[in-house]
Amino acid sequence: MVMTPLAARLARAGYHCHLYDYAGRERPLAANAERLVQFARHLGPAHFVGHSLGGLVVLAALNSDPRIAVERVALLGTPARGCLAARRLAKYGFGRWLLGESEALWREGRAARWTRPEQLGVIAGTFPFGLGRTFGRLPGANDGVVCVEEAQIDGMTAFAALPVSHSAMLLSARVALNLRAFLETGRFPAHAY
Repeated sequence: MVMTPLAARLARAGYHCHLYDYAGRERPLAANAERLVQFARHLGPAHFVGHSLGGLVVLAALNSDPRIAVERVALLGTPARGCLAARRLAKYGFGRWLLGESEALWREGRAARWTRPEQLGVIAGTFPFGLGRTFGRLPGANDGVVCVEEAQIDGMTAFAALPVSHSAMLLSARVALNLRAFLETGRFPAHAY
């Protein structure tokens, strides 16, 4: 449901969008990624776009099965290298409950690497407004939940840091325009930064 506004913008630009729903709190990453693999096998060649934890599901699914037909992949505010805000949240019982099965995914120390041949674009937010700041200041540029540094992935082919918060990425016309440019050309516009 959270991807619906962005999917609507892409649909108006001529893209046929398929929304994939996953249970990040109730199921481990491997189970969600395997479900996405099954879903993707029926699509044929497609672009993949993931936001936040959904980006981790996309990464896990595509890295696990090289037979999936991929055109380009874009990740928005994905905590590829972990997430300080979530680690702080997980110190509290309600935080661990809220994060559920996804809690381990937000930890630091994961290798964020893209090894597929298809182009990977990453959009990170730099407007620090979000739940992640409730538990303390976040270092460096961040979107209120995920730090720009945490969103970067070794092997990515394009990167844009835009003045949007973590949740607002899904509603932002600027993010949608940058995303469209990447899906069409494999690059973000020069004015994206």
